[in-house]
Amino acid sequence: MLRLLKVNPEMKQRELSDAAGVSLGKTNYCIKALLEKGLIKIQNFKSSKRNPVYSYLLTPAGIAEKGLLTQLFLNRKMEEYDLLKALIKLLKLEAANIGDVGLDPWVAS
Repeated sequence: MLRLLKVNPEMKQRELSDAAGVSLGKTNYCIKALLEKGLIKIQNFKSSKRNPVYSYLLTPAGIAEKGLLTQLFLNRKMEEYDLLKALIKLLKLEAANIGDVGLDPWVAS
């Protein structure tokens, strides 16, 4: 949500929930939590006399948190990539060894 709000601070909660793939209630809950943690602030302005429009702005703490979360995400994805790469290598070795012996791994012996 921090990334989405950084790109488009005037995003409505319904648009934010659609973009994040979560319910509107969960989005509202997260917005309140981000406000309580001081990671965002809400700026209210009127686009018309009846309908107020809100802008969600990341605070300096929110920008720092977004950077930390991005780094943790990238670290996790790089670890997953390394594990998948090792698993593929292992599976290729197993497939080569089975091929050498002429065994079908799907047929019970």
